[in-house]
Amino acid sequence: MTPLEIGYYAVGGLLVLIYLGMPIGIGMLGVSFLGVSLIRNDAVALRMLGAAGNDSLREYLYAVVPLFVLMGLLVTVSNVGKDTFDVFQRLLRRVMAGLGIATVFANAVFASITGISIASATVFSRVAVPEMTRHGYSKRFATGVVAGSSVLGMMIPPSLLMIVYAVLAEESVGRMFLAGIGPGLLLALVFSLTILLLASRRKALVYETPDDEVAFEDFSALDLLRKAVPILALMLVVLGGLYGGFLNPTEAGAAGAAGALVIALLRRALPVRTLWKLMVETGQITVSVLFLILAATFFSRMLALSGVPRELAALFLDSSIGPYGFLLVYLVLIVLLGCLIDSISIMLIVLPIALPVAEAAGFDLIWFGVLTVVAVEMGLLTPPFGLSVYTIKSAIDDPDLSVGDIFRGAFPFVLAMVVALAILIAFPSISTWLARL
Repeated sequence: MTPLEIGYYAVGGLLVLIYLGMPIGIGMLGVSFLGVSLIRNDAVALRMLGAAGNDSLREYLYAVVPLFVLMGLLVTVSNVGKDTFDVFQRLLRRVMAGLGIATVFANAVFASITGISIASATVFSRVAVPEMTRHGYSKRFATGVVAGSSVLGMMIPPSLLMIVYAVLAEESVGRMFLAGIGPGLLLALVFSLTILLLASRRKALVYETPDDEVAFEDFSALDLLRKAVPILALMLVVLGGLYGGFLNPTEAGAAGAAGALVIALLRRALPVRTLWKLMVETGQITVSVLFLILAATFFSRMLALSGVPRELAALFLDSSIGPYGFLLVYLVLIVLLGCLIDSISIMLIVLPIALPVAEAAGFDLIWFGVLTVVAVEMGLLTPPFGLSVYTIKSAIDDPDLSVGDIFRGAFPFVLAMVVALAILIAFPSISTWLARL
């Protein structure tokens, strides 16, 4: 067999192994080792595996992953999410469908200090959904708003997906974080407009009862200030330090984790058992991400050795389909994969093949990364996988609320993401202007 044929068989074999239920990281390592062995020999495969591990895991940059993960988990247990929702609820209560819009913007702010969509879905399913249903919103709509707006956790920096993409594309993590701000705000705006449109045109979908006669919990100016200060302080430390040039991404993660720890301790939300549990969970998430990145690095090098990316670039770019035809096929493929597997796994499988093609097409790789993250995040809302949907169902545990109801509630936000994706394709500067300053 030629190296090109071996590369195609390796991609096909990986898809079969994933379908059969093999863990993606192990499947990647297995087909990559076999592919390099067939193209060269076992000794080269062993050396390449060692080099991939050394090159991908020794970077100082990888300290940022556990630090931001720990910060997100500490913020989650210290009720910062509830405080964020309370602040926006108080500010937007008189706006039509104001609690829905408050949920979107609370998610946007919470995303800026967590970076994990599932954390947002867990927190706001317990905070926003009960409050919205108490004020007459339907459960389907309330859970749909939480599921839809939870995707902001992976777009607005700091973002775990942005870190993974930056490593695979060999781009700056700081620039990728900057690139996520404009698209994140765009998504929040499109989600808010979607809520307003549904509330004005399809009231039966939004409201369970026509009139809201339930009193809002009242907060004094001092209470609002007390709730807002920890949020603003963390944002100032992490984002202000990062974008002001005072801190690199790793230092910003360390400062954020230390700040979140102080908040949790001051609020007495961190008994020893909880702290130990969070440390273990941080380690588990970090190790799983780094193992997948190691496997993806080896997979990418095997593909480069086989010539598959070069052949695909020639196939797409020299044919009538052209660069933007490739982009459309790529984004559709990612959305379809999102129905089956998780976000990080999609990126690790697809990017080693797609990035060389995108580079040959002349695409800005930061812009390409933003489009990738938005398309990947749609998978959190689409059946049958829909991780955010299942997270909300697990957190609420209401027998009268089916998974199908949550999927139907989230569907308008999937359409909103399609609109946002089209805008980002049409106007690349939304993604790149901050990153290129």
